[in-house]
Amino acid sequence: MRVLNVTAQKPDSTGSGVYLAQMVRCQDASGNQTAVVCGLARGERPASLPDATRLFPVEFDTDELPFHVCGMSNTMPYPSTRYVDLTPEMTRRFEGAFVDRIDEALRAFRPDVVVCHHLYLASALVIREVGRLCPQVPVGVVCHSTDLRQMAQHDLERELIVGAMRRADVVFALHDEQAAQIVGTYGVDGARIVTLGCGYDARTFAPAPLRLVYAGKIWEKKGIPSLLNAIDQGSLPAGRGLELRLAGGNGGSEDGYRAIVERAGRCAHPVTFLGKLTQPELAREYRADGAFVLPSFFEGLPLVAIEALACGCVDVLTDLPGIRPWMERNARDAQVEWVEPPRDGRRGRARPLPAARVRAQAGARDRGGGASKGLLRRERAHLGARDRPRPGLAGRGPSVGRGRGVRLPGAGARLDPQRRADLAERPGAPALGGAPDDDEARGAHQRPRA
Repeated sequence: MRVLNVTAQKPDSTGSGVYLAQMVRCQDASGNQTAVVCGLARGERPASLPDATRLFPVEFDTDELPFHVCGMSNTMPYPSTRYVDLTPEMTRRFEGAFVDRIDEALRAFRPDVVVCHHLYLASALVIREVGRLCPQVPVGVVCHSTDLRQMAQHDLERELIVGAMRRADVVFALHDEQAAQIVGTYGVDGARIVTLGCGYDARTFAPAPLRLVYAGKIWEKKGIPSLLNAIDQGSLPAGRGLELRLAGGNGGSEDGYRAIVERAGRCAHPVTFLGKLTQPELAREYRADGAFVLPSFFEGLPLVAIEALACGCVDVLTDLPGIRPWMERNARDAQVEWVEPPRDGRRGRARPLPAARVRAQAGARDRGGGASKGLLRRERAHLGARDRPRPGLAGRGPSVGRGRGVRLPGAGARLDPQRRADLAERPGAPALGGAPDDDEARGAHQRPRA
């Protein structure tokens, strides 16, 4: 189908111009041939139209039209002429220039349908010329409200405009109230008015991908393979993407690391290996509006989880022994989602498993909706909670929230002596006021970004 689109003003400025440009893009994407008659400044060419669209410009600021493009609003985002200021001579020149381009487009392009924007002067000229040259071609006109305002403000070519709008094959209103205004202003038969509404470019205006950030060794015992399986199996809200960002270096063998990289390359969502990051770099990752995920099968007391909370993340953590009680005492209202780890079937309870059994159990869980798959499901359900205020650690000190520090034992927080002693004796716990014993929170080796 050949579709001719007409507007008296620029097709890539103001809401109605963007509306037209996006309609043309959709027409082109659907396999139709497209053409546009529009007003432009001398030598100007719109960048918003598809390359294949034929352009029939009416150029202003020329000898033929020695004034700026006429704007449907009295204040435009570019140099323009108000319709109310058109003299009879300017109106004659305007109509002559548009009739010449409209007739050229009708003869050269031979449209099957014409779509005009604004129930105003240029559209009235189109309806008249189509009726004269190709009366079998239907003409539709889209109302954008500014046309109604022009009609209410002055009487420029009122008889021509009203008579033409009543002969339009269809008039498109943006909403029902506007449809009633069209009937009252132009006397258009209500049966020929269709409420069209408004669309948008979903390629551009879409939610940002859900961001998952992991910090630690890139190692199977940290649950990375199961996390990759989980993000492939999880479902996402319509229009949402997902991005996984892995901060850290190789924690095991080179073969194991390469296997994780290869598996990441087959994921349905982007996976970025950030390599070893400095603490400021890691903090910037945490602050980028996402969730921190730690799918480990073995942990002591992960400082990275506390740091992520301090930067405003929602944490999704494996519910390993000792971590949850500590967090609930010292960051009791922080946004943490706990995921049950794989179970040892012989004992019927969660416990760290040998590496080979971890792989088997994690694979079974992933296929059946178990622990790793729960990371994505629960992260998705609770990601919206990231903007809620984060209460302070155990009701003391600064909040766990964006841009605020977290007081850990040994870093200024008050902790009773018995609790301090309990924590100090906990196997694998970091020294109070110090850093973890190993470097797994930052990655063991520098890795190139992929």
